This record gives sequence, structure tokens and C-alpha cells, in this order.
Amino acid sequence: MKRHVMSITYEPKIQPVRDGRCRRTIRKGWKVSVGDSILFHGWAGRPYRSPWSWRLRVEVQHIQNISIDARGIHRASHAIPLRWGSVRVAEIAQNDFIEPATGIALKEVLFGLNGIPSEPEPYQIIGW
Repeated sequence: MKRHVMSITYEPKIQPVRDGRCRRTIRKGWKVSVGDSILFHGWAGRPYRSPWSWRLRVEVQHIQNISIDARGIHRASHAIPLRWGSVRVAEIAQNDFIEPATGIALKEVLFGLNGIPSEPEPYQIIGW
């Protein structure tokens, strides 16, 4: 079991994570495993330049390893990626408290945080 520290900086998601309505996050890399502990936190001001404003410790209950590129979300069990404009990706966005709850908005958030991948890059949908 590993311990991880992650910040939540996407404003529409902060309160839902804190009050328990949002129990998942999408993160770049395949670093987290079921049973790991995550300490989520927010920032009092500018990220990495201010103190933490809140903390929430969770235990990881489920993981879905995926890959993401400009075409969409690739799941290991499916040869064809889920396109950003699909209903299924919109459901993923809604469950992740993306505003508006569309696949296109999810793509913009993920690419805004991590850059636009030229080939599929590993990500995880982490649930607690």
C-alpha cells in the first residue's frame, strides 16, 4: 500500500470532493493501486505558493487504467477509443464534476492540465 498526496485545483470539483458527492478523479500515469491511501488537499491561494486550505484522506476502492490522446479515451478491453463527443465520455465528465458535463469539456480540462498528447498516454480513473 502506497500513500499519495494530490491537490484538487479544478474549482467546480472542490466542494463535491469535500462533501462526498464526487468520489473519483482522473489522473495522468498509472501510479495508484486499489488499497492505496490518497491525501487530497486544496490551496488557500495560488497553487504551490500558499498553504493547504483543507485535507481529505481516502482509500482507493477501484481503478480503471485508460489511455488518452487527441481522438479520445482508450480502454484496455476495447479496440476502438471512446470519442470525446460520445455519450459515454459525457457520463465520465459528469461523474468527474466537469462543467459543462461534456466529453469536449473533459478533454479541455485534461489537456489544459497535462498538455495535448501526440500518442496515447496512460491515465487512471481513481475511485474511493
